Amino acid sequence: MKNLDKNEYFFGHKACAGCGGALAVRIALKTLGERAVAVLPAGCMSAVGFNFPQLAFANNAIISTFAGTASMLTGIVSGLRARGETGFTAVGFAGDGGTADIGIQALSGAIDRNDDILYICYDNEAYMNTGVQKSSLTPFGARTTTTPAGDRIRGNIREKKRMFEIVAAHGISYAATASVGYLRDYVEKIRKAAAVRGAKYIHVLAPCPTGWGTGADETVELAAEAVDCGLFPLREFSDGKFRVTIRRTPNAGAIRAHLARQGRFRHLTEEDIEHVISLTAARSNHL
Repeated sequence: MKNLDKNEYFFGHKACAGCGGALAVRIALKTLGERAVAVLPAGCMSAVGFNFPQLAFANNAIISTFAGTASMLTGIVSGLRARGETGFTAVGFAGDGGTADIGIQALSGAIDRNDDILYICYDNEAYMNTGVQKSSLTPFGARTTTTPAGDRIRGNIREKKRMFEIVAAHGISYAATASVGYLRDYVEKIRKAAAVRGAKYIHVLAPCPTGWGTGADETVELAAEAVDCGLFPLREFSDGKFRVTIRRTPNAGAIRAHLARQGRFRHLTEEDIEHVISLTAARSNHL
């Protein structure tokens, strides 16, 4: 604790060592400052940040229903404005399951209304808080407790939902993908989002050592590697246009090495790996 700057807004949390989600939340709150009001559904960040009698958030923060992150953000904005408050940012932090599955209806509605909220999805690619179950943002081939690796089925057989494109299809004011492996890019996108009036969405890749089967000291490196090998492109959407902020050409060898580092992919066959490489190349051609 003595090594932390006094302007920390998410400290003393009880997340697992190397938690990418905790890093994503800390950086966002540090960028937004003390006037940020945070909403978090049931998930890793609410479980590790609201342990009675300790609150790990220095900002005003509240737990929402699992499905209601975006709708509660809308209510907070309306309530604060009714009180005459200005200069605040209502920001939600939800995991991949709480965003792409359980919370997508409320998020869609908030974007459709163009409510002045910032929604950040910290994507660790499974329901990690409840024991590593598959979400619709779990990548192809990943082993989870609900998509086990066996002789007949080798992990998840579905592709990852294209959440960024779904959000952009709403005609949102601003959306971006980010990675805790590229923190300067992430911070810049948070600043851009905070300066835009209306609905904003940032989808940040946040590795989970527990669910990914990786070392606690590998999180940032793995998050950067996912971008560098072409699996997770960094992009923005604003004014009706897409833009790549950090472009990397998919590299088959780098993809192989990246998958090999993670316990959740160790069962993959050569055919499976080739399928991942071909999917990555196909998506890259459409950026």
